[in-house]
Amino acid sequence: MINPVHLRTLLAVIRHGSFASAAQHLGYTASAVSQQISALERDAGVELFQRHARSIVPTEAAQAMSRHATKVLTDIEALLAAASKAQDETRQELRLGIFPSLATYVLPRIMSNPTWTRLGIELKISVAEPGQTIQGLRDGGELDLALVYQVGQSGLAWPHSMRRQWIGDDDFRVVVPSSWRFSPGATVAAEQLSGMPWIVHHPGTADAVVIERLFASCGLHPRVVAHSDDFTASVELAAAGLGAALVPELALGDRPDGIAILDVPEIRLARNVFALLPGGKGGPRVDLFLELLSDTLRETLQR
Repeated sequence: MINPVHLRTLLAVIRHGSFASAAQHLGYTASAVSQQISALERDAGVELFQRHARSIVPTEAAQAMSRHATKVLTDIEALLAAASKAQDETRQELRLGIFPSLATYVLPRIMSNPTWTRLGIELKISVAEPGQTIQGLRDGGELDLALVYQVGQSGLAWPHSMRRQWIGDDDFRVVVPSSWRFSPGATVAAEQLSGMPWIVHHPGTADAVVIERLFASCGLHPRVVAHSDDFTASVELAAAGLGAALVPELALGDRPDGIAILDVPEIRLARNVFALLPGGKGGPRVDLFLELLSDTLRETLQR
C-alpha cells in the first residue's frame, strides 16, 4: 500500500528538482528523502527517477503519478477532516505564535477559507518576532506551534527536538520613493543605489548582519537616514520620500502610493518561513492547517 507521506515527498522532489532541496524544504535529511522515494518505487513497482552523478530526472511514471498524487492527497485531507469532525465534535485548541506580517496578510485569508471551518481548530494567537515565539515553545511553554522565519543563516536557534517544516519563501524587494523617478519594475544595478539615503535595520540585529554583508558583497554602501525593524514603517517612510528600503514581499500587502519596486539582480534574499512544533505536538488537524498555510502564503505572494 502506498504511503501518502511518500507521495508528498515525490511532489516535493519534482517541484524542487533534487533530493537535497526537497529535504531542506520538508525538514528531512536527503537520505530520508532518498529512502522514501525508494520505498515508493518498490510499492508502485516502477522507477520514478533516473539517478545520475549530479542530478536526477523524473521518469514519465513519476510525472503521471504526481498528477494523480495531488488529487489523492486532497481527498485524504478531506476524509481526515471529515473523520475528525465526526469522531470528535469538540474543537482542538491550538496555541499559535506567529510573526506580524504573516498574521496580517496570510492568517486572515486562511480563516475566511471554507476549509478552515472544517478543521475544527480553536486558535489562541500570540503575535511576536521569531525569537520570542520560540521561547514560548520550550518545555512548559505557552505555545503549541510557532510560525517563524530565518534570513540566511541568521542567529535564530531552536531545540533539536522540535519538528521543523518549511512553509514557503518570502523574497525581499528593493523599494524606493517614486520621487526618485525610477520606472516601477526597472532593473537597476546595486551601484546606482550606493550613497543614496536608506532606511535599514538597527545595527547588530540578525537580519541587519545578513543584509550588511549582502550590500557589501555587491558594492552597495548606503547613506543611512533611519533605522527601522518595522517593515510597514519602512515602506511608509520610503513612500514619504525619506529613502530606499529592503523589505519582504509580505510587507507590501497594502503598498502605499509613492513607491516604486525595483529589480536589483545583485540583491537576491528571502525570508525562509517555517513551522516549529515540539515533539508529540500536532496531529492531522495541525498538518492540514500547515498545508493550507503554505498554499495561502504562495497565493498571497503571487497576487
